Amino acid sequence: MKRSEKATRITTILEELHPETPIPLDHENHFQLLIAVLMSAQTTDNKVNQVTPELFAIAPDAESMAKTDVATILGIIREVGLAPTKSRNIHNLSKILVAKFSGVVPNTFAELEDLPGVGHKTASVVMAQAFSIPAFAVDTHIHRLAARWGLSKAKNVEQTERDLKRVFPREKWIKLHLQMIFFARASCPARGHDLNLCPICSWAASAKRKSTEMN
Repeated sequence: MKRSEKATRITTILEELHPETPIPLDHENHFQLLIAVLMSAQTTDNKVNQVTPELFAIAPDAESMAKTDVATILGIIREVGLAPTKSRNIHNLSKILVAKFSGVVPNTFAELEDLPGVGHKTASVVMAQAFSIPAFAVDTHIHRLAARWGLSKAKNVEQTERDLKRVFPREKWIKLHLQMIFFARASCPARGHDLNLCPICSWAASAKRKSTEMN
């Protein structure tokens, strides 16, 4: 089966299984989304959602976060992975937003990725979810699924992103990003997964991959 045919069938199945795609990170504005996504690296969404209410209660926007010292931020998010580095980045990017953008989150990849702690994946999520600009943020879940489904042979998420953008229509990228994450978490885990029983892997994965992952 061609990759384009696989992509069409996968899109149909994901739409049936996950027709609704709520953003898993709690936030009330673009700034809070940016901070939550930044914190989600190497940390679960649930853990981020546990610490952000207290953080956003004292600093709901860039102006107030820039006035909050790093130690205070760290004290609130200390249970999040890489908390010391993230605390500094949150404080510093807030100061930059105030100084360069009047506290407003910019809506270009270049400007977002120039902020401390904001990589391409974080920028992609913000561009898609905050500004509805098509982007395909590839995390470890999506990287794994793309390989299992024979949509990409890439060794890194950057190439996987390029491969997925080639096979899925641009207008589908934003929703598919979340649908694939939801599917990975609910139906296609990294370990202990029987590809033969999976609603997508069962037909999309090659016999070689099934044999490799089962052994």
